[in-house]
Amino acid sequence: MSVPARAYLSIGEVLTKLRGDFSDITISKIRFLESEGLIEPQRTPSGYRKFTTTDLDRLRYVLLAQRDQYLPLKVIKENLDALDRGLQPAAQGGVPSPRPTLGLATIDGEFAPAAFAEQSEMRLSREELLKASGLEDSQLVELESFGLITIRGRHYDSDALSVAKAVAEMAGFGIEPRHLRSFKSAADREIGLIEQVITPFTRQKSTEAKARAEEVQKEIASLSVRLHAALVRGGLNRPR
Repeated sequence: MSVPARAYLSIGEVLTKLRGDFSDITISKIRFLESEGLIEPQRTPSGYRKFTTTDLDRLRYVLLAQRDQYLPLKVIKENLDALDRGLQPAAQGGVPSPRPTLGLATIDGEFAPAAFAEQSEMRLSREELLKASGLEDSQLVELESFGLITIRGRHYDSDALSVAKAVAEMAGFGIEPRHLRSFKSAADREIGLIEQVITPFTRQKSTEAKARAEEVQKEIASLSVRLHAALVRGGLNRPR
């Protein structure tokens, strides 16, 4: 019978894996990088460090940045923070920016259910959101007051960035945030309808019911956007 691989590595095993590429790496160096906050391995009840593959990847990133780019630890730490938040590290003196992403999944030009799958976590500061979207701060204040953009904790997510970009482009046609409150009201009504449909599934505790609720949620969300697009398209194409 095969024995499952451990989900963690000891500090000695990490040292062995790194030594092939970084001959001068030592346990003391790994402990120093931990003390500087560049890695945060877990601990066993007896105090031994438990390193994950993510910890190992971060160590490789740090050591490569030091060796090949001569970056100071402060800059490396800022770059790691940007990566942790789903951003592209900034050039020296710049601001981190969202990484290029693939377009949302579509079918025949319409949003597919996959477009409503859970997004990778992106966490933007206010400055980063404004820079990436092209919004003015006063516009963002308005959008927040109308509930079109919401800050999550201390950061903005990828949905906030999508809204901000769309609003910034619409502003070029003279459309202001106050004109868009009806979009938020319509979206809230659609969300309420979807939640009403999936409630029987969410009340069940089984894994199958949860998975079914997620699939139904994505499917109805996709259909609602397609319906909205068809209604707007039909209205614009009416004979005048």
